[in-house]
Amino acid sequence: MAQKIKFGTDGWRAIIAEEFTTENVARVSYATGVWLKDNYDNPSVVVGHDCRFAGELFMETAVKVFLSQGIQVKMSRGFVSTPMISLAAKQFDCGIGVIITASHNPPSYNGFKLKAFFGGPLAPEHVQEVEDMIPDLCPIDLSTISIEGAISAGQLEIVDIETRYVDHVKANFDLEAIEKSGLNFVYDAMYGAGQNVMKRLLPNIQFLHCDHNPSFMGQAPEPIGKNLKELEAYIKAKGNIHCGLATDGDADRIGLYNGKGEFVDSHHIILLLIHYMVKYKQMTGKVVIAFSVTPRVEKLCKHYGLELETTKIGFKEIATIMVHDDVLLGGEESGGIAVKGHIPERDGIWMGLIIWEFMAKSGKTLDQLIDEVYEIVGEFKFERNDLHITEELKQKIIANCKADNYKSFGKYQVQEVKTIDGFKYFFDENRWLMIRPSGTEPVLRTYAEAPTLQEVREILKVTEETICV
Repeated sequence: MAQKIKFGTDGWRAIIAEEFTTENVARVSYATGVWLKDNYDNPSVVVGHDCRFAGELFMETAVKVFLSQGIQVKMSRGFVSTPMISLAAKQFDCGIGVIITASHNPPSYNGFKLKAFFGGPLAPEHVQEVEDMIPDLCPIDLSTISIEGAISAGQLEIVDIETRYVDHVKANFDLEAIEKSGLNFVYDAMYGAGQNVMKRLLPNIQFLHCDHNPSFMGQAPEPIGKNLKELEAYIKAKGNIHCGLATDGDADRIGLYNGKGEFVDSHHIILLLIHYMVKYKQMTGKVVIAFSVTPRVEKLCKHYGLELETTKIGFKEIATIMVHDDVLLGGEESGGIAVKGHIPERDGIWMGLIIWEFMAKSGKTLDQLIDEVYEIVGEFKFERNDLHITEELKQKIIANCKADNYKSFGKYQVQEVKTIDGFKYFFDENRWLMIRPSGTEPVLRTYAEAPTLQEVREILKVTEETICV
């Protein structure tokens, strides 16, 4: 019996050489090709891979399957980011974009993401259609398919996706203002797919982990505080850095540091972006956030008269709305943010450049800009704790959440529970806790917000003590 392949909140991911094999990539690619042919008269696909181990091998496996199905293929040489593939899908008007990536997952993983013609994640219902078509065996003999032969025949075109992305950035940002601002910036690629493009865009800034290292030095390339200790130490040691930007393995998520070497979470970034685009750039539109994002976004939206919509977790939920509605910003807690004027896709580099442009044009530090936001929504801190626990305990905790068994966590009394996606426990207007299993990893996530970091950590500690029994 063939392994059942399931797509999570953002693509199919599995451990390389266990479930993520050329045979299984071929199965998923075959289903993708069938879906394309069912939905398009002249089906076309753009395909790329990130920096992970054997990315080129897995990409070429997918390409050969598509070629065997008579699909027109555009392929990138060398690693690219997920936003580059999404942008290319839109620019080339392809029915599907495929990026071989496991995003922020540990280095032992690889994955397969599907992007739609509009430049964002394929809608959940269409992803399900593809998943339902995955055969037990790919019926194609890939050894008979020639990449070079397809190039000669005109069915396969090699495209420079990186340069197209660079040109798109240059047309939308005042990079000269950033370069001449006198501000010192550092970029940490986490050995991921953003490294080359940032060297082309801003060659005079400082760079960390901008080498090709498919093992990511043994660390998951997720841009959160615990994974960015070298960036934090670098900023503190230098003493003259104004802002540090980090992106994940496929460069669609953002991590940010202020000039003191303190991590700035995605909630603050989302608030900063809304503030800049509305107050300084006079932009309008709806704001769409995932369920785990701070409720302070609601305060800011009320302040600026913006409509707010909350979705389930998974950026494809947000992107689907961005395609149909006039959306200013779509964002999630995990560092995935999209804005008006770009594609309906997470893009860590794009978001970082907006913040740097905001700093350059306002002449203010990141902390001063955050203070402007605090004047409207109040000061707050946030942290997430990933609990690596047994599947049995995880299911027990979720069952307790569903049964509404948690009335308090230590001294914190639950006043209200919201369950759009996971379980969000509100203690008062300034303090909340959320519990939710990951959609892509074997972990249980706990999230907390409070006025101080000390209290946030206290909430997370008593939560772990309450549920892990």
